[in-house]
Amino acid sequence: MAVQACPSCSASSPADPPPLEAADRILLEIAAVGRRLEVMDSKISDLTGASSSIRADIAGFREMVNALDQRLMTMEGRVAALPDHKAELQFLQTKVTDLEDRSRRDNVRLFGIPEHKQGSDIKTFLKSLMPDLPGLEFSPPLEFQRAHRIGPLHKATPDKPCPIIACFLSHEQDCQVISAAKSQGPYSLEGHEIRVAADFSRLTNDKRKAFLALRPQLRNLDVPPLTLTSLMLLFTDIQ
Repeated sequence: MAVQACPSCSASSPADPPPLEAADRILLEIAAVGRRLEVMDSKISDLTGASSSIRADIAGFREMVNALDQRLMTMEGRVAALPDHKAELQFLQTKVTDLEDRSRRDNVRLFGIPEHKQGSDIKTFLKSLMPDLPGLEFSPPLEFQRAHRIGPLHKATPDKPCPIIACFLSHEQDCQVISAAKSQGPYSLEGHEIRVAADFSRLTNDKRKAFLALRPQLRNLDVPPLTLTSLMLLFTDIQ
């Protein structure tokens, strides 16, 4: 009896690729991997060179920092060996301030005088103004060495004119003007308030302002009069 072949068994299975084609694909893949390895090797070489350059730069920076550190230590040692001139500088500053105040002892500052009132000659204007102020009589006649406006003239306004500074020929006369101003308060000139003040250096003016701010508190502390006088001499006039 003849045996019939099973259709499923008799059907032909897919043919396997030829052995040579598979080998070619493997070779192509190996070649591609080789090329990628060459690229990676080139990049690694570049990174290695860059890393070497960075290490060299770091070594140079380290040497530079060490040199700067040595110089800094040397300078600190020299500075530490320098004598302390703080006390000497303070003494010189006090002396310069005292000399500046003494050089200004004949000066008086006048605030509030409108600029159109002075005319072309400030000294002549002041000679006519001072004797008319209450409580002032001058003998010998009033004389000035110099008189002029001070401050930024371009910023002056009608409500706030630049002050006038006048240097008296006689120290007694400027003391007379300042004493009258302290006892009578501001003067009035055609409705304008005129204030008179002594001329001091900036440092002395700062001390005066500091004292004036503390004076009400000191009066409430029952401080002896002699102490208050000493404080006033410290913060105000250089005698």
